[in-house]
Amino acid sequence: MSVAAKACHVLAVAAFAILNGSAVQAQSGIDCSNPVSQMEMTYCAEQDWMEADAALNTVYGIAMAKMRETDGYLPDNLKGAADALRDAQRAWIPYRDKACAAYGYLARGGTLEPQLIYSCRADLTRARVGELEELAGGLGN
Repeated sequence: MSVAAKACHVLAVAAFAILNGSAVQAQSGIDCSNPVSQMEMTYCAEQDWMEADAALNTVYGIAMAKMRETDGYLPDNLKGAADALRDAQRAWIPYRDKACAAYGYLARGGTLEPQLIYSCRADLTRARVGELEELAGGLGN
């Protein structure tokens, strides 16, 4: 297969995936407690990740408020809790995305690959939510 033919094939597959993904989203009644087709499983894995990401954003805000509170009572030479959390989160996001992209290689090029990536992102994001909840709770909780 020539390079041009391969490029056309890749574009056709991508267009098919986009159109089918849009069709799945437009459908009502997808039961994510019992997805049947690969498209439904991928859609549900994406929804799971989006829910975990929403929880992450909420708990990150709570943890950041706690770190700012901590900085508020520390002397100037010991401040830095909020900056440390912000920097850690900025480093964690690319880590999560790259780790999950690597996980996707278990089914590289197959219809399962996106589901694996979304599921990995959901799992790692939920784990990060737990870490941030601990941080927000402080030592006494």
